[in-house]
Amino acid sequence: MRLSQTFTKTTKSAPADEQANNAKLLIQAGFIHKEMAGVYAFLPLGLKVIENIKQIVREEMNNIGGSELIMTNLQRQELWEKTNRWDDEVVDIWFKTELKNGSKIGLAWTHEEPITDMMKNYISSYRDLPVNVYQFQNKLRNELRAKSGIMRGREFIMKDLYSYSRSEEEHQKIYKAITDAYMRIYDRVGLGEITYVTRASGGAFAKYSDEFQTITDAGEDIIYLDKENKIAINEEVYNEQALDELGLKKDGYEKVKAAEVGNIFHLGTEKSEKLGLSFTDEDGQEKPIVMGSYGLGINRLMGVIAEHFSDDKGLVWPKSVAPAIVYLASVGQSEAVKNQADKLYDDLLESGISVIYDDRDTRPGQKFADAELMGIPHRVVVSDKTLESNSFELKSRTSDDTKLVSQEELVKTLENKS
Repeated sequence: MRLSQTFTKTTKSAPADEQANNAKLLIQAGFIHKEMAGVYAFLPLGLKVIENIKQIVREEMNNIGGSELIMTNLQRQELWEKTNRWDDEVVDIWFKTELKNGSKIGLAWTHEEPITDMMKNYISSYRDLPVNVYQFQNKLRNELRAKSGIMRGREFIMKDLYSYSRSEEEHQKIYKAITDAYMRIYDRVGLGEITYVTRASGGAFAKYSDEFQTITDAGEDIIYLDKENKIAINEEVYNEQALDELGLKKDGYEKVKAAEVGNIFHLGTEKSEKLGLSFTDEDGQEKPIVMGSYGLGINRLMGVIAEHFSDDKGLVWPKSVAPAIVYLASVGQSEAVKNQADKLYDDLLESGISVIYDDRDTRPGQKFADAELMGIPHRVVVSDKTLESNSFELKSRTSDDTKLVSQEELVKTLENKS
């Protein structure tokens, strides 16, 4: 990516109408564009971060036997009426519209019903199970509040996986495997040490759920946390009745703010029975299928990462999700500097190292400030000074120190750290 060929621009000041720090930083750094409250476009740099997060999630979902697909966003009214979730009194976040023929349709806020209905074409025998299917898709939710930047949107990208099992025992094994996969995801994006599986209300999905909550002052939730035993409870179910049902005691917990970065549910057989999805077992008996639902908001996770990994200079992306490993800046307009920077850009790309190349005709201070604001893990400078010593200036985003290194040392360092 050459910045001279990219329309994205950074800005010095944060937008006045934005309250959330994640959105302020991402807008200033040129990662997102605000369309309206709770609705954001992802610009080239922001899209790279989104795709990096998606790839980490995809790898972990594939590792537990998930099959990726993509469903439609338009939803049939009669399908959702079978489970009573078309009713606005039951689900109050629907966006609904009409076709030209007057038929009412909904815009997907989740996909349990349509995927389960579809599975009737592909599951009939115990030999067809278990099945785990997932997708990345834009979901639409008519949220009352949308003041947390990309951490709570009215339109957002979700990874949603749905599991179909022959028995409760088989379902529990899958549920545990997916729980572990989620924690690996949070480890890989740098949030593992501050993210906890949290008992919570299941809302319109189930009686209870397991949320994944990351401790942050920017969060909208309050959780009660026992760090030593790795137990967390959402404030919404922190009462005697719920605690008794969950087998937990109401003492020894620390009250903290947190942001939900995932939510998974035991669905049992209720939806499969209502939607007519069953299978024939080894004895020829027809049985309902045990289901689970597993959500992870990609935008929200990106927002939490931006909140957690930032400082007074801007974003500080973990290498696993950064839009590039290196911010390459040419300083000076001599032909020799330009040629050396061009060559290094090509060499780094050939070595498999992702690069943002600041080849703009602008002052060095602007380039260095943009490198820090964008949060790229490493900055490399080519200048008349580095040409004289046949070296390159290398600086980490998390350090004020710079050093001169040979190209061989530079590539080795970046390959080891990328």
